[in-house]
Amino acid sequence: QKKLFELRLKMNEARKANQTAMVTEKKRMEAPPESRGVSKEKWIEERKKKIGKLLDANGLDMTKAYMLDTEEMAETKYKKWEKEPAPFGWDVFNQKSLYNAYKKRTKNIDVDIEEYNKMKEADPEFYREASSLQYGKAPKVSDDKVERMVKELKDRDEKRKSFSRRRRFHDEKDIDSINDRNEHFNKKIERAFGKYTLEIKNNLERGTALPD
Repeated sequence: QKKLFELRLKMNEARKANQTAMVTEKKRMEAPPESRGVSKEKWIEERKKKIGKLLDANGLDMTKAYMLDTEEMAETKYKKWEKEPAPFGWDVFNQKSLYNAYKKRTKNIDVDIEEYNKMKEADPEFYREASSLQYGKAPKVSDDKVERMVKELKDRDEKRKSFSRRRRFHDEKDIDSINDRNEHFNKKIERAFGKYTLEIKNNLERGTALPD
């Protein structure tokens, strides 16, 4: 019982030490208040400098800062994006839209974990850094994967060709109505009597209609 009691004391001490370390780390990472003598702007500048050093160490620039995010940070960021409205105009080319397009294109892809692990074990520099001499080189891809990629591109092309957005108005069409209800009525009249009045319409447009 004495040993068990001592073990529990050590566990409690270790837990308290971990909690203290977590609180200290959190305070260090959070922006300090103005009362401590360090402004929030200065803290942001120092944080930017730290991020800049990390980017330089990995051979990246500020446009690639998102590559330093962990998986949890990225998921949290993307969940926030999902609550925002749909992109409009030039926003269709932002990071959110590109990420959504990537998810849509890869959701039907089957990943072979065993083959992935074999490739990772066979290549000591599977995760290459910018300073690696193998940077930019890709492992040999099997023919079936190339065929699958080609099929996906062809399917996208066919889907793009078959896509047709319904438009409310046609610029090339003559306006012969004063409101939506009148437009609907004119369409019904045209379906019923259009073939009988076609010659009269053409004569009126050409100016060759003769009075009775």
